Amino acid sequence: MSKSNKNFLHHLGVGIGFAGLILWGYLADQFGLFTLLKPLFPESHAGAALMLGVMLVMTPGFFIWKYYNRWLEKRLQIKGRYYEDDFYQKDARKNQ
Repeated sequence: MSKSNKNFLHHLGVGIGFAGLILWGYLADQFGLFTLLKPLFPESHAGAALMLGVMLVMTPGFFIWKYYNRWLEKRLQIKGRYYEDDFYQKDARKNQ
C-alpha cells in the first residue's frame, strides 16, 4: 500500500472515529445523561453540574477514541510519537 493511500485511509478513519465521538455526545445529550447531576446541585450551581456531567459522560468516549486511533495507526502501520510515551519514558529513566 502506498504512503498516500495509507494517509488517505488514516484521515478517513480518524474522520469516522471523530463522527463516532460526536455521535456519543449527541446520544448522551438525547438521553439526558449530561443533566443527571443537576438535581444534586443548588440552582445557582446548575452550570457546574452540567459541566461535571459532560466531563463524566465524555470520558469513556475519549478513552475509546484514544484506543481506536491507536488501533487504526497500528493497522495502517502509521508511525509516530505520543506525548505521554515521551513523558513516561523520561520518568522511567529518572527512577532508575
